[in-house]
Amino acid sequence: MTVPAPISPPAPAASEITAVESWHADRAQRALLLDLDGVLLDTLPVMQKAWRTVQKAHGITLPFTDYERHLGREFGDIMQRLGVTDIAGVRRTYETESVAAAHLAHEFTGVVEVLHAFVAADWRLGVVTSKHVDRAAPLLAHLGCPFATVRTPAGAGRAKPAPDPILLALVDLGVDPAAAVYVGDMAVDQESAARAGVAYVHAGWGYGQPTSPVPEIVASPKGLLQLLCPAEPFVEGSLV
Repeated sequence: MTVPAPISPPAPAASEITAVESWHADRAQRALLLDLDGVLLDTLPVMQKAWRTVQKAHGITLPFTDYERHLGREFGDIMQRLGVTDIAGVRRTYETESVAAAHLAHEFTGVVEVLHAFVAADWRLGVVTSKHVDRAAPLLAHLGCPFATVRTPAGAGRAKPAPDPILLALVDLGVDPAAAVYVGDMAVDQESAARAGVAYVHAGWGYGQPTSPVPEIVASPKGLLQLLCPAEPFVEGSLV
């Protein structure tokens, strides 16, 4: 009599695999990708100053709160949603003032220390932002952290909420989506990560609120380290 081979249970769907199981799996390489505004740096003072300059230079009466509502999207996308017609001219004004006011940005407490801790734990770091490279570069230089890749709308592919910039960053790093985490603070970040098949963690210290399904939420950069890179348990006789 032929004995039928045991039937293995079907592999769980991606949504059934908990984020923690995925992050703590044994992998040769892991990647931590982060948004810039509201995650690495508090850039609201920079954006507010740049928007005031735009209002004066272009006679735009829209308040900053209207602009703020769409944070996370590429600048041209935001302008279209706000009904601004001279997008190119407004962009030039906004970007010039943003670069000049970059000194108003400041890092969130603990960010730099946490990033260096991830590097020490052999994670590869990358930035995926909707801020154009001319505005992102001076801000990232201020952090002085070892980012292995930076993806902005100036590069290939579509901007967030498309999955392109996250996937291209992972190509740069040589890391699979299943071995990566994206940290953002806006709905477009969460959507981009979902479409890229990458685990998402919401930065509770940022500017926006998560959407459904509710992701992992951390209240501080140090909480991110505790969630994704917990300390190894002490073993008697081991070197510590």
